Amino acid sequence: MNKIDREILRILQVDGRRSLTDIGAAVHLSANAVGDRVRKLTQAGVIRGVRAVVDPAALGLTMEAQVDVKLRTTTSADDFENAIRQLPQVLTASLLTGSFDYSLSVACVDRTDLAAVLEFIRDKGGAQETYSRIVLHSIRLGEPEPRDESAAAPPPRAHRSRAL
Repeated sequence: MNKIDREILRILQVDGRRSLTDIGAAVHLSANAVGDRVRKLTQAGVIRGVRAVVDPAALGLTMEAQVDVKLRTTTSADDFENAIRQLPQVLTASLLTGSFDYSLSVACVDRTDLAAVLEFIRDKGGAQETYSRIVLHSIRLGEPEPRDESAAAPPPRAHRSRAL
């Protein structure tokens, strides 16, 4: 991936519907050349998809929650993931280190819907324990930025030691 590919990715991350002609003008290439690069980036798995970002509340899903899940020792990660794929309320699931196995982001109609999700996770998903938090407000800070591979990594943060 070169500098032009990274710039194409930056443009698409801001506006995935931007025309190949507009992108080409920004990176000084023809629309066909941009299209070829986008296809290659897609085939290489760099671009995993282009989708609309929908506000859950606009769909009547006004209760968002974060749910941490600890699996029973007899439940595999694959079994759990297959079970939660049946729940349209689950937006993301992240496998974790630490005391819980997964963190889920869910969007529900109301408390009753959230309770049904939690019950399903325990009964059919193989959860031993769940810990839920209602989301009051969230912001999306962005997408991963394409980095220039020749650029140096940012310096580590300095740690302050406390004198006794």
